[in-house]
Formats: sequence, structure tokens, C-alpha cells
Amino acid sequence: MSASAVAPPAEGSPVPFIINGQDVLPERKFTLVSPATGKAVHEAASATEADVRAAVDTAAEAFKTWRKSLPSVRRDIFLKAAEVLERRRAELSSYIMAETGAPQPWADFNLNASKDVLLDVAGRLSALDGTMPAVGDPNSGAMILREPYGVILAIAPWNAPYILATRSVLFPIAAGNTAILKGSEACPRTMWGICSVFQEAGLPAGVLNLLFHEPANAPAITAQLIADPHIKKINFTGSTLVGRIIGKLAAENLKPVLLELGGKAPAIVWEDADLDKAAFECALGAFLNSGQICMSTERIIVHKNVRAAFETKLTAAIEAIFGGADAPAPILINAAAVVKNKALIADAVSKGAALVYGDAAAQDPSPTRMRPVVISGVTTDMDIYATESFGPTVSLYEIETEEEALRIANDTEYGLSSAIFTEDLRRALRLAKEIETGAVHINSMTVHDESTLPHGGAKASGHGRFNTANGLGEWVRTKTITFKW
Repeated sequence: MSASAVAPPAEGSPVPFIINGQDVLPERKFTLVSPATGKAVHEAASATEADVRAAVDTAAEAFKTWRKSLPSVRRDIFLKAAEVLERRRAELSSYIMAETGAPQPWADFNLNASKDVLLDVAGRLSALDGTMPAVGDPNSGAMILREPYGVILAIAPWNAPYILATRSVLFPIAAGNTAILKGSEACPRTMWGICSVFQEAGLPAGVLNLLFHEPANAPAITAQLIADPHIKKINFTGSTLVGRIIGKLAAENLKPVLLELGGKAPAIVWEDADLDKAAFECALGAFLNSGQICMSTERIIVHKNVRAAFETKLTAAIEAIFGGADAPAPILINAAAVVKNKALIADAVSKGAALVYGDAAAQDPSPTRMRPVVISGVTTDMDIYATESFGPTVSLYEIETEEEALRIANDTEYGLSSAIFTEDLRRALRLAKEIETGAVHINSMTVHDESTLPHGGAKASGHGRFNTANGLGEWVRTKTITFKW
């Protein structure tokens, strides 16, 4: 299809699917309620089995021609998409803020990162090449081709929706696949927004299709998509609990899957660390987006010799970045997230943990709001020790040796991101090699994801990698061709 402007939807209008390059609005819908206001924002289309079949069949048909498209054609579409995103910035920002309660800085961060990855992937398409290795027979030759899989199912969450939805479909379609994005029911308009950017940039009809559904239909719709023979590979970003379900369904259907799941990120603060920097980065890493990031700092492991000084600086950093008692409490995605975090703190305190900062029992004007809380004295019998809070809570641990720090850092099923604060690079690298995470950030926060670096986890934080040339490599498979001279 040729590029054409996409008209912004009327305020309050239902959110449609995108199938074969067209907005599709079925009779079945569900209502989205804003966590910021507690009021209905709009309705959104809810997929049925027939909608799933239509989207998959469309993507399968589009694959026949898209797989043969020139890298330069794909490059130009992605470059145009970056321009469209920038031009529609105000409109797109309004979607994420209305649907998830995100503040303007988080909306800006999402859009900036999405634009960056569009530009980066556009420049990396030439990295997908084949090889002609030497073979044993001098009268023979061989080629190893790298070919797209076919139709890819991408499942992206609400917490960083522009970033996560963009990467979930961009890398597959850049490699010549077509895609179905199963968007989050918590932010359907936001997901529609990024798909409409690709549409306006000239992506051919059927290459990218968008579906969502009401929460009650998640098991049936997801199972139908994964089982469909046209779906060749799946990527999922979300909780480890749901990731296990996705992984099981994929395994039952003998399909590969890329999983980026939950985290319980540790930050080690050594006695020689720049404490002002460490406190700032730990506060930001713990409470950015209300702690609703898979890489959020959930455990701060502090050397006993600087524990008291660090606590003082951490408190000051939290106040400086997020405001004190007079500032509005941050918004979480729903009331259940607040209830979960307050329950984790209450359980810990009832078993002997101490409040370092904040008050989980404080009453805020909205059930979806909660202020940052820091606790210490956490032990293994407390729920918060092992549970990913995915909210504005962080635990402090006091240690004296590297062995203690590593034991606590690695004593979790998760392994996505981590941080180390020290002025001794040898110590930092020594610790980094022993921490069981997909990424270790020295003297910066645990939250870090950019298009030039592979992103993914270890253990129950998933497997496979998004981003970079390797991220493109996730979406092609090799084919060996031999021939006689």
C-alpha cells in the first residue's frame, strides 16, 4: 500500500483491530477504565475465533510477497515510520497517558526509544546475509541461506507499550516475516497507535495485523493463535507466570519462542562507591514508572560500612526525584497492583522488617496510587524476598563480603538485569561475571535497554534476545543448499 495519513480517532471512539491494512470493528467489545481517573476511556474490539483466523490468513498471504521485498524497501518504510512517529508525537503521547496513567516523561521516553529502534533497525538490514562455506568435496559447493520463518505472533505488555510493541514486530518484519501483534487489553489505543504508524509509513497491507481481546478470552485466543499452523514463531514479553503458559503451548505445538519475562533485579553498592550516584541510580531504577518495569531495582545490597550513609542519601534522592509527601502519589496500572505491593510490605513488617522510607499503609485519594516504600531486614521467610513486586517497593540488604553479595543477588529464580556500584573496575568485572543475569550495569541503574545491545534474561527471566543484529537473527532460520560443479 502507498503511504497515506492516518486520521486520529474521535475522542472516546472504540479501538478497532487492524487486519489487512484496514481498521476492523466487530460487534464484540470491552470497556477500558483509566487508572488515573477511574473512569471509562473508551471501548475496544474483542477478538473472536473468526477474527483470529482472518488475521492469520491475511498475514500468511502477505508473507508470500513481503518475504521477497528488497531490504531497501523495508529500510525506507522504517525510516518513514520514524518520521511519522515524530510528527504524531502529541497524539501518541495522549494514548499512553490516558490508558496507563503514565506521566509525560514516561510517554516521551517510550516514543524516543521507539524512534531510535526504528532508525537503528533500518540501518542494520544489510547484516542479514548468507554464507558459502568450504565443503569436503572439491567438486561440490554449498550455500547457507537465512530465510524468514513466516507469520510471527508477537505479544507485548502495557508497561512500556510503545517500546515493547515496536520491538516485538519490528525485528520480525525487518527480517521478512509478517506479524500479528496481540496487544495488551490495558492499552489497546496505544498499540493501535504504533501499528497505525507503520501503516501510514507504507507497510503493505497484511504484513502487520493487530488484535486484542477482553481478559476473560485470553486463554482461548492465545491457544488458538499458537496452535495455528501458519504461526511459525512466537515472542512474548510479560510475567514469568504467563511466560510459562506461552512456553508450554509453544512446546506442545513444536514452535520456537522468544521470552522476556519478570525480574528481581539486584543492585550491589560497595563501600568505595560514589554514594550520591549510587543513591540516585537506585532510586530511579526502583521507582521509575512506579516500579512497573521488568528491570526495576527490587533489591539493594549495601556494604555494611556505608549502609547508614547510603540510606540517608537514598531517602534524599527519592524525595528529589519523585517528590515528598506533598507530591501526588504515583499511579499504578490498577488497584490490584497496589493491593499486592501493600500486602508484600505488610507481610514483611509483620515478620520483623523495618520501614526505611515511606508508609505502605498511607491512604491515597485513589486506589491505584502508591508512594515509594523502602524496607530493610528482609529474610527468606518473607513473601517479598522471592516475589517480583512490580511496583514501588524496594528492599535493602546489608553485606560485608563479595560472597554474601553474590549469594543474595543470585538467590532468586529471576535473572534479567543487575547493577554494581564501585570505583574498582576489577571488582566490578569480577562480580559481573558471577551474577546470573542477562545484563549487568556498572555504576548505572538496572533499567537499561537500547537497540544496539542484546536484551533478554537468564533462568526464569526467559531466553532469546531482542535488539541488535542478533535480534534480527532471531527471526531467520538457515537453509543449506549443496550442489555439484
